[in-house]
Formats: sequence, C-alpha cells, structure tokens
Amino acid sequence: MRNTLTGRISSGPSALLRDELLDPQFAYEAEHLLPYYVRIERTLVAEYARMRLITPEQTRELDGLLAGATREVITGQQQANMSDIAFALERHVENGLSAPVPTWHLDRSRNDLQACAQLMFARDRLAGAARSLLEFQEAVRQLAAVTADLPMPGYTHHQAAQIITPGFYLAAVSEHVQHTLRRLLVTYDGIDACPLGAGAMSGQELAWDRDRMASLLGFRRAQPNALMSVASRGWALEITAEFGVLGVTLSRFVTDLLAWGSSEYGFIDLPDELSGISSAMPQKKNFPILERIRGRSSHLSAFHIDVTLGQRNTPYSNTVEVSKEAGAHVYQAFEALRSTTRLFTEVIRHLSFRTDRMAEVCEREFLGGFALANSLTLHEDIPWRRAQVIAGRYIVAAVAAGRKPAEGDPELLRQAALGEGHELRDPAATLGDAFDVGRALHRMQSSGSAHPDAVRTALRAQRDEHERLVREWAERATTARTTGGDGHGNASAPCGD
Repeated sequence: MRNTLTGRISSGPSALLRDELLDPQFAYEAEHLLPYYVRIERTLVAEYARMRLITPEQTRELDGLLAGATREVITGQQQANMSDIAFALERHVENGLSAPVPTWHLDRSRNDLQACAQLMFARDRLAGAARSLLEFQEAVRQLAAVTADLPMPGYTHHQAAQIITPGFYLAAVSEHVQHTLRRLLVTYDGIDACPLGAGAMSGQELAWDRDRMASLLGFRRAQPNALMSVASRGWALEITAEFGVLGVTLSRFVTDLLAWGSSEYGFIDLPDELSGISSAMPQKKNFPILERIRGRSSHLSAFHIDVTLGQRNTPYSNTVEVSKEAGAHVYQAFEALRSTTRLFTEVIRHLSFRTDRMAEVCEREFLGGFALANSLTLHEDIPWRRAQVIAGRYIVAAVAAGRKPAEGDPELLRQAALGEGHELRDPAATLGDAFDVGRALHRMQSSGSAHPDAVRTALRAQRDEHERLVREWAERATTARTTGGDGHGNASAPCGD
C-alpha cells in the first residue's frame, strides 16, 4: 500500500515495526490518551476559527467529526494510518468532511500535540493518585484517633526502647502521607504548563494564542519555552520520584506491621478474609497481604529508575526515546501506587491491636530507664551521663534479682548509685514511678510526643491540613476536567473574536 501521509518515504512501516513498536503504542494511546488528543484537536479547531482560517460551518463540521472519534472508530482505521494516533484522527476527520478544509492542520506538528496529551493524562492520573492517598491518610488518622491511649513498646535498633501507642505511630504514618500530598501538589502546579503551540521545537509561524489554548485545556499557563515543551518529560521524573520516595517509606511501615503480626509479637490481627493459610501447617494464620504491599511498593522506586535511565544521555530535543520509551511504564507507576494504597487502606480499615500482648511486653521490659536517669539528675543532682550509668546498673541488678519492672527496689537503686560514688538522699522517691507503664505516656510533655493529648493535638492539625488538601486537589482536578473538558461543545463560538 502506498503511503500518502508523507512524500518523503514511499511505503508504510514493516510488519516487524508494527508488531514490536507501533501497534502496541497505538493500542496504549487509543486506550488511555485518545480523549486528550480529541480535546486538543478541538481546541486547535477553535483557534483556527479565532484566526479566521476556517469558516463557522467548517468549524462545526470539524468539531463534530472530532467529537465522534471514539476508540472503536480510530482503532478500525489503524492499518491505514501507520499505527499513529494523530494520523488516525486526521484521516478520520478528512474522510468524513463534506469538502476539504485546506487550512486544517496548517502550521502543526505532532511533537507538541503528543507532549500535551501525555501531560494531560499525567495530570489527571496524579489527581487520582492524590485522591487515593487522601483516602489512605484518612483511614490511618481514624485508626490513630482510637488507639492513642493503648500502651505498646516502641523499638530502636530492633530492641524494645520506650512506651508509645499505636495512635502515636499511626500519626507518624499520616504525617508522612500528608507530606507526600503537599509535595505532589507542588509537583502538579509545577508541571501545569501547556506545551501546545510549541510546534516541532522552535515555535509556530501563525499567531496561535497559547494562553487561550492552555486555558481551554485546563492548564494554568502555557509552557513559556517551545523547546522545553517538546523536549522535556520532567513531569515523569518528578512524579515517579515522589512515588519512589513514598514507596520506601510505606515499605518501612509495612515492615513493622509484618513484625507486629508475627507469632513472636502478636500485636496485631487482621480478619480472615484478609489473611492467608499455610498449605502444610494448619495452625498458621499468615498475612500475605502485608508482604504484597511491601513488595508492590518496591515497584514505585523501580519505575522511577526506569524513567531516569530512559532519559539520561539523550539529546535535549524531541526524541522517540524520551517521548515513548522513557515513559513506557509511567502508566504502570500510577497503577502500582493505586494498587499499593488501595491494599494498604483496606488493611488499615480492618487492623486490630491486641492490647494484652502489647501490655505484656511493656510490663516485662524495663522501658523506664530513661525516666529513671532523668529523675536521678533532677532529684539527686547527679550529672546526667553518670545518672545513665546508675540507671543501667540498677536495671542489671533488678533483672539478676528476678524483679519485675513494676516491683521497684529502692535498695538496689541506692547500691547502684553507691557503686558510682553517689549517696542518694531518697532512693524511693527518686525511683518513683519511672517504670510505671500507665505513667510512661503521660510523663511526656513536649509537643509531638507520645502523650495521648499530644497525639490528639497532632491529629487535629492533620485533620485541618487534610481538609485543606482535599479542597486543593479537588480544585485542580475540577479545573483540568471541566475547562474545555466537554470537548468544546460550543467550539464555534470563538469565531467572532
């Protein structure tokens, strides 16, 4: 078949190119990008009308044909269009015109068209990712609120260290997710610049109103530099970078849940419908969903590396390597985040904490050593580093004597202090409630601490910030969706400009 799309080459792509490159790309764009290409084409028709390069009648006919460019229609013409979505749209419209429109597609390039469609897709998916993260954060915050008073051991260096609560821990999860949402909002605003009107790389010869086109497509502004418009896929780097950072953090949280759900800890439980079994050991209740979440979160970092390697060492211009290959897995990156947060949200909504097991560890371990050292300094005027040594000596002696943490022994403390050259004035008062599990949380006075009141204060601040972020993301999603989002049903109106 003779190629009539360009006079430079005489035949269409080979079967190999179609099978390996063009047909898969066409299928992907027809599935995910076609609505954006159609919106862009209709915006361009409105611009031709504004510049009086087409008549009102031609405007209406072109716009109507573009509105009917469904996936089924475009896919049916794939072989006649070199498996290219832009050519497919062009052919679809030309074949339906009552008469040729010579100026349609005048002063045009696929480069900015493609860059614009990809960016519009990314903006919408980013807003969708934000909705998923907001939903996840809300679930975390709700669970934190009802577990802010339950003592549990906190760990440093894989050893029980101080008493915290699930609510305190989950408030940290919520804070991290909120931080990501703020960063993604900045990313969204930073990339919210329309590439359309950049042409192939150096701009266009007609007086296209790039600001108007940007507004019609829901962008805040036009990308000010034509070369950057078509050469850069920085948005893919920035979005996947944020996803990768979040994935690392989520994996750390899930690692704790995996430990807490083990038979050695037994701090958490999930309902049977979210649990797994062993085919060989019927006594086991496994939590493979947690392993899945942690494993899936690793893909977020991998996709960022894929985008990075696909772009580095490429010339700063429009290239297929950057526009196609480097972004080949951006869709999967969005899907990985969606799936990861959906699974994690379900876990959080059904997660329960076993207060008996957590309390058992808190009561078994000498988690008040820090408090005792503080008391030695404040009440006995012992230099703090020396007080640390005395507190450590006391704990060793208490363990050797078979004492439980709650069974304070002032005499052992007095002897530990004497061993370091200090005579205590009132060892009983100094020992006080240092190892009292119930008092441990309320002893904390600083903002951001594990004190239940401090946790609730933090959660209220997070709630307010959550509401703000919900509004901010809704505003951006609505602007991108509704500004020109109906495909310019009245695209002929600009003809009178």
